[in-house]
Amino acid sequence: MAKMLKLKLGVADDPAALQPSLNDCLSTMLQQAETLMGEVVQGLVKGMAPLGPHSVPEFQRPNVKTAILALDMDRQAARDTYKAELTRLVYEGGGKETVQTEVLRYEDLQLFGDDELDQSIEVARALQEVLLAVDDVLPTLDALVCTLMGWRTIQPGLNPIRPDVFVRSLQTTLARHVPDAAAREILVTPAGGLLGANLRRLYRELADWLQSTGVEPAVPPGGKSKGGANASAPAMGTMAKTMLTLDRLRKLLAGDFDQPKGKHEFLHTVPASMAMLQELKQVDALVKRLEQRPKPTPAPQPVDMLAAATHEPPAAARLGRQLSDEVLRLMFDTLLQDTRLLPAFKEQLRTVEPAVRKLADQDSRFFSDRTHPARQFLDRITQRSLAFQSENDEGWQRFLDTVQYGARWLADSKVVDADVFGELLDHMQSVWAGHDSTLRQRREDAARALLQAEQRNLLAQKLAQDFEQACKGDEVAPFVLEFLRGCWAQVVAQAQLTCADGSDDPFGYRALVDDLVWSVQVGPGERQRARRLAQMVPTLLARLREGLARIDYPAELSQRFFDSLMALHATALQGVSDEATQALAEAVPAQPVDVEPWLAEGEAQDSGWLDGDSVAGEEMLAEIGDLTSPEPRPATELRTGTWAELLVGGEWTRVQLTWASPHGTLFMFTALAGTAHSMSRRTLDRLRAQGKLRIVAERNVVDDALDQVAKAALKNSLNKG
Repeated sequence: MAKMLKLKLGVADDPAALQPSLNDCLSTMLQQAETLMGEVVQGLVKGMAPLGPHSVPEFQRPNVKTAILALDMDRQAARDTYKAELTRLVYEGGGKETVQTEVLRYEDLQLFGDDELDQSIEVARALQEVLLAVDDVLPTLDALVCTLMGWRTIQPGLNPIRPDVFVRSLQTTLARHVPDAAAREILVTPAGGLLGANLRRLYRELADWLQSTGVEPAVPPGGKSKGGANASAPAMGTMAKTMLTLDRLRKLLAGDFDQPKGKHEFLHTVPASMAMLQELKQVDALVKRLEQRPKPTPAPQPVDMLAAATHEPPAAARLGRQLSDEVLRLMFDTLLQDTRLLPAFKEQLRTVEPAVRKLADQDSRFFSDRTHPARQFLDRITQRSLAFQSENDEGWQRFLDTVQYGARWLADSKVVDADVFGELLDHMQSVWAGHDSTLRQRREDAARALLQAEQRNLLAQKLAQDFEQACKGDEVAPFVLEFLRGCWAQVVAQAQLTCADGSDDPFGYRALVDDLVWSVQVGPGERQRARRLAQMVPTLLARLREGLARIDYPAELSQRFFDSLMALHATALQGVSDEATQALAEAVPAQPVDVEPWLAEGEAQDSGWLDGDSVAGEEMLAEIGDLTSPEPRPATELRTGTWAELLVGGEWTRVQLTWASPHGTLFMFTALAGTAHSMSRRTLDRLRAQGKLRIVAERNVVDDALDQVAKAALKNSLNKG
C-alpha cells in the first residue's frame, strides 16, 4: 500500500490511550482510494500484453485494447473520479442508494428496463470477485468497525467501508472513463478481481492497526434464535442450476413463453443487490449438498406414442410447465428448510403442496399476482405460524387444527382453483376472527394512548424551546428552567391538545410561566416586591400542582422541585440579601430533562410501556455507557408486521410490530396473547444493540422463499454470463 498503517507496539504503551475514532478509520481508508484505482488500471494494462502470465485473451480485442489504453492515459482522472465517488458513498451512508436498499425481490422482476439490468449485472459480477477475495478478512474488520460505530454486536450491513461501496465506486469510474459498453462488460470482472486482491490487503492492514490500538471487536449477535432474520435457507436443486434463469423466470411471470424465437434473451433482469450476492456465497455449499442427494429412479410408464404425438403441447408450453414446477419445488423446499417454521406446520405444508401445484398448472397468475387467493392462503398461514416459538405455546394446537382442516379441504376437493382457495381462506379467517377482534381492540386502545403521547411530546419539545428562549437574559434558577423545559412543557402541551375551542392557553398554564420566572429572579429586596411575592406564592404553587395533576405526573417526581422552590421563596420573603438568595438558587442542582418521551401512568399501562433504563438494567447500562452520543444507528427501518423476539422479565417472547407512530418516535409490539409492549425509538435501538430484541422475519415467509428462487435464477444467469 502507499502508506503503511503504523502499529502501536510496546509493553509499556497503553493501546487505548490513542484509540482511533470512526472518522480516523474512514479517513485512513479514503487515503488509499487513488492507490486502489491505480493498481486496478495497472493490472488491466498488464493483461493487455499479448504474451506472458498476466495476458488476458479478451483484452486483445481492438475495442477493449483501445479502452484500456485510454484509461491508462487518463489514469489520474480515473483515480480522482474513484476517490470522489468513494468519499461520497462512504459519508452518505455507505452507498445504500434508494433503488438498491432492498434485496432481490421476486415480485419486482417485471419492472426493470434493459439499461438498468446491464448496469446492475456489471456491479454484480465485480462484487462477486471482490467478495471472494476479502472473504477471510472482512468479518474481523466488520467487528472492529461496528465497535467504532457504537454497536455491541456485529452489523455487517452498516459498515460504511464494506465491499459493495468500493465496487459501486469502481462501476461509476468505469462507466465514466470507459464509454464503450461492450468493452466495459469485458473489463468489469477482471477489474473487480484486481480491486478485491488489493482491498483484501488493505482490510487486513486496517484490522491489524485497529486491534493494535486496543479497539475491541463487536461480538456476533448473542443467543441468536433458530428463527433469526436469515433463517430461511435457500434451496436449489440440480434442475435449478441447469435451467432456471432470471429471463425465463420473468417470462414465466409474464406468461409470454409463446413469444417469437428470434427475440433477444436478456439474462440479467433485475438490479443485483449487494446483500443478496453476499448470501449467494452461502448458497454454494447447500447447492453441492443438494446435488449429491440420491435421485429417485422413476418407474417406467407405458407410453401411447400416437397419443403423445397428437396431444404433445407446444415447446413453449412444456418449458413453462417445467419452470412452473421448478419454481414451486424450490419455493416449498425453502419453506421446509426454514427454521422459523415449526415441524408440525411443515408437515401441513407438504400436504398442501400438491394442491398448489395443481392450481399453478392451470393458473399462472399464482406466480405474478401477490393477491392471488392461493398466495394469500400461504401467506396468512405461514405468517400466523410465526407467532409461536414452540408447539407448547398457548393457542398453537388451535391454530394447527385450522391449518389441518384447510389441508384436508384441499385434498378432498375435486377441483382446485382460485375460488376454492378463496373460500378456504375466508373460512379460516372467520375462525380466527373472534380471537383477532379482541386483540384488535386492545391494539387500537394502546395505539390511541401512544398517539396522544407522541403528539403531546412533540408539542412539548417546541414549547420547551419557547420557554428557554423567553428566559434568556433573566437570572432564572437552573432547576426552575429544567422544570419548565420538562414536565411543565408537557402540562401546557396537554392543555392545548385537549382544548376543543382551539385556545392557545385554555387554563392559563402558559401565562403561569411568567409568574414562576418572576418569582425566582434575584432582584432588589424591596418591600413591595416581597408583598407581591407573598400574595402570589400560594396561588402559584396550587396552580402548578393542579397542572401536573392534569397529566397524572407522579407527585414524588415533582416534590424535590417544590421543596427547592418553597425554600427559595422563603429566603426571598425573609429579606435575605440578594447574594444569599442567588447562592441558594444556584446550589439547587438542576434535574436533567429525560430524552425519553414521557407517558402518563394510564398511557403507560394501556400500551405496555417499556422504559429504556428499566429494560436495560443498571449493570447493562454501566457496561454500555451513554448511548445518546453517538446514538447507535438502527439496523434497519422496521416495518409494521415484523416478527421479533423480545426479552421481558428474563424470558423470550414472540411479538409482532403492529403499530408505529406517524413520526417514528414510538413503536408497539404485541404477542398473540394480546400483551402489548411499547417503546421509544431510543429504547428500540438500545434493545437491538444489546441483543434483547431479535428480528425473526421482516417480510412474509413466502415472499422470502420466492426471493430465494430469484436468487437461484440470478446465480445461473451470472454463471451463463
